[in-house]
Amino acid sequence: MIIDVHSHAWRYPDHFTDDFRQQARRARAGVEVDLTVRFEDYQRAASEPVRTIVFGGKARLSGLWVDDQYVADYVATHSDELIGFLSLDPTQPGWEDELRFGHQELKLRGIKLMPMYAGFRPDEPRLDALWGYAQRHHLPVLLHTGTTFVAQAPLELTLPRHLDPVATRFPDVPIIMAHLGHPYEGECVVTARKHPNVYADISALHYRPWQFYNSLMLVQEYGVWDKILFGTDYPFTTVNATLAGLRSLNRILDGTSLPRLDEDAMERMIYRDLLAVLGL
Repeated sequence: MIIDVHSHAWRYPDHFTDDFRQQARRARAGVEVDLTVRFEDYQRAASEPVRTIVFGGKARLSGLWVDDQYVADYVATHSDELIGFLSLDPTQPGWEDELRFGHQELKLRGIKLMPMYAGFRPDEPRLDALWGYAQRHHLPVLLHTGTTFVAQAPLELTLPRHLDPVATRFPDVPIIMAHLGHPYEGECVVTARKHPNVYADISALHYRPWQFYNSLMLVQEYGVWDKILFGTDYPFTTVNATLAGLRSLNRILDGTSLPRLDEDAMERMIYRDLLAVLGL
């Protein structure tokens, strides 16, 4: 079975501001992509059994806000296949209450953070309460790392290196850096290598096959295939499209002497028991 560690639940366009949608259109040459989430569509685009971690997102600065109750209700409709994470924007008042409510009342089993989109650094001392709670209650934390099209979201806040001091202070928290930190993959890989409970997912990377190949070659050369987790970023892409993108990477090297990715290691990554890895 495949475990997808990176999938979304929201009501589009209701959970997004007009500014967010306008910037998304600008980033796609004026085309608005329909980001409607339907579990049936997700399932149809997965040709083998999948269990899926799903979350919404909270980032007032960038114009995205999905209440955790919405995610919990979505998960409840497909509880055998879905595992829900709560989301936090610690720049907003009441986030500590939302953390406790999402975990203790809604029974969501991990945390999603969007530092760049919300405007905070994950290693700020004032967030030690968040990381301490995650450590005490064995909650994995998945963070957006990498680029964005949102103009007001500071790139400096998304750098994978900011997870280094967090993992040093809170070594028992499973931390997942989304999107392999692209285009800061080197930082992401060395941060994951350094800390036993720090990982990265490959969600939404197959669109750029040459960059994806080079990113995974870094993974291979640093010897951290065991730190890489399968994820899609649905509804931006699907399980089948992600698998196809992964499995075609070595074909772009045909006719060259460039080194190949280890396909056995790649297959082990796809089918790794990530729920056990993350303590879920």
